[in-house]
Amino acid sequence: MVGIIPDAILDVRGEICPIPLIRTKKQIDQMARGKILKVVANTPEATQNIDAWTKKSGDKILAVENQGNTSIIYLKKN
Repeated sequence: MVGIIPDAILDVRGEICPIPLIRTKKQIDQMARGKILKVVANTPEATQNIDAWTKKSGDKILAVENQGNTSIIYLKKN
C-alpha cells in the first residue's frame, strides 16, 4: 500500500472508457494546485488514458497500485 494521503477520492469502477478519464479530468480541474486525487478504476484503458492525459495536462501520476483487476492511481494537480 502506498503511503500517499489523497485530498479527494474518485471511484470510477464499472464505468466504460472514456468516462473514467472524463470524470478524472473534471475532478482534478476543480482541485487546487498541489492537491492529490486518488482514482479507483477497474478497466486497463483507464490507467493508460489517464497516463497519456497527464503527459499533456502537466498533472503528475505519483503512484499506481494494482489490486487484482482494480487500479488505484494517485494524481497530483499541477
